[in-house]
Amino acid sequence: MLSPKSSLLGKQLSQYVCVRVTRMDDVDIGLQSADTYLSLSSLELALKQGLELHQAYQQGKLKHADRPKPLFPRQIPLLVKRTFARNQCVECHLIGDYQNLQREQDGALDKLTHLYRSPDIKTLGIILDVPKGLVVKETGGAVQAAGMKPGDRISGLNGTPVWTFGDLQYAYDKVNRRSDHVQIAVDRGGETVQLSVALPARWWWTDLRFRQSSVEPRTYFEDRPVTEADKRKLGLKPEGFASEVKYVAEFAKTMKTHDLRVGDIIFGVDGVESDELANTADLYIKLKKAPGESVTLDVIRGGSRMRMQLKTYRMSFRK
Repeated sequence: MLSPKSSLLGKQLSQYVCVRVTRMDDVDIGLQSADTYLSLSSLELALKQGLELHQAYQQGKLKHADRPKPLFPRQIPLLVKRTFARNQCVECHLIGDYQNLQREQDGALDKLTHLYRSPDIKTLGIILDVPKGLVVKETGGAVQAAGMKPGDRISGLNGTPVWTFGDLQYAYDKVNRRSDHVQIAVDRGGETVQLSVALPARWWWTDLRFRQSSVEPRTYFEDRPVTEADKRKLGLKPEGFASEVKYVAEFAKTMKTHDLRVGDIIFGVDGVESDELANTADLYIKLKKAPGESVTLDVIRGGSRMRMQLKTYRMSFRK
């Protein structure tokens, strides 16, 4: 980052060891955690807080955190085959995808945890006052019901202290996807208030279109949940995952992977019409099927019911 040394940001950065990482071959990815900043103001605040924490640690006021278990790219066999064995460097965007490919091969892939990363705190009703870091600007939904108020500063999640948006996002991503509550600590007028927040349905969901993965079955259509009222009109189960097709990709038309049309209602996949997690047919397929599998869809089109085949695909890796 190019910042004048005389600027606030420049003065802050001069107190840090700044490193440019060009390849990840020998980086401990078990220790590394990326931080996220929503504006330069929030970055300046985070740097200030980091210096204050470092000073507190030097003064013995801050306990040393336990070091995570080391993990290096060379410990991921499929990544080694893709990079080291070809005398190619390990680039950062390769790591997460090949970790999931390795988990899939080893039978250790948990799609809720490993596919749906970094859930959005807005799903809980949290809107931050971005230049002020973790100060809450607006509340709604689950956090409002739990007692969070505008002006609160989020200071912890499930017992883990957080100082920046990156800290909060990292801690939130570590929450068990099958949890029904999360504990959030806030600073309110100098006092710490503990809030028990009920997690809404599918709080973990994130849009996979923006982080396509090789272990995600590609369906080449998009859908939205059918309302309970419309399900009843159609004679469908109110608790089912019936969904209306809102978009069909050109790839599906060209490769004839399915014959879905915009406006179709999908109410079953391989004879299954409801699921404890999925609220759409597309989500059910992503959670329950492997890329490359074919499924049978139960569809309503123009009032008539029909069945059709859909073949999923595994994405060819980007590089």
